[in-house]
Amino acid sequence: MGQSLEWGRRYLMVRPDHFRIDYVINPYMSTHDQPDPELALKQWDSLRQAIVDANGEVEVLPQRPDSPDMVYAMNLGFAAADGRAMLSHMRFEPRRKESLTAGDWFVGHGFTLGRPGSDGVGPHFESGDAFVFGDSLVVGYGPRTEADALKHLATEWNIRVRGLRIAHEGMYHLDLPFCPVDNTHAMVYPPAFDAASQTALFDLVPDPIVLTDDEAFAFSGNSIVVNETIIMPACSPRLHDVLTGLGLRVVVLDLTEFHKAGGSARCLTNPLDFPLDSITTPGGEVILPA
Repeated sequence: MGQSLEWGRRYLMVRPDHFRIDYVINPYMSTHDQPDPELALKQWDSLRQAIVDANGEVEVLPQRPDSPDMVYAMNLGFAAADGRAMLSHMRFEPRRKESLTAGDWFVGHGFTLGRPGSDGVGPHFESGDAFVFGDSLVVGYGPRTEADALKHLATEWNIRVRGLRIAHEGMYHLDLPFCPVDNTHAMVYPPAFDAASQTALFDLVPDPIVLTDDEAFAFSGNSIVVNETIIMPACSPRLHDVLTGLGLRVVVLDLTEFHKAGGSARCLTNPLDFPLDSITTPGGEVILPA
């Protein structure tokens, strides 16, 4: 196993008091298949408790009644351990009200807030597309985040940004086909990306754990690592052997009510402790697939 991730010990979550499906913005959603509110809350609380049991911390933000997708807290904004946060600029208008509450929360908790755009003006950026891994901020772009947002992140924060173009409608955020496990291993689903980005992905990840179709669409890549525990919505026997072989404790939770709207463990949790020191470069740098 490589060295443990430097991040993923402190999270922001949004309690699903108003979680429902009012519109369709991804292939998983149907207004005719609504989540069960009581079961969703039970599943959400099991995830919160699993993080605490793994010696992680959880901050809870109340959900806006007019923002049914706000429970997917990963997309509220990208938060760095040094106290900077980049607020998401959602591609779809129904989700943009979430930023009003998220921005207030970040500022109220001591973060210096940046934003690539607002109200549809400026490049779209959704933080479910962004992870620190290796020497870069890895950002998926295409379905939700625009390439111009990568330039904004790089120059605003003087960091190295590596882009991966997502080309699969069912893998619309990077947090579905890409899951850092430690500093060299990541679960990856190559068919989510175009050909050039698949090559870049394997150059980026020294020790890839390649997901099968079944594993990817069971949301296995939408998992979180908290210290030496990986919390997953599904884990095949093959993946279990690989992950326990890396020294991880595997915890599998039923999060299927949240799958109805296209998200799972990672989507429900926003890390507040991404480190930027190792990816800082004067003036910033954007590296796109050749």
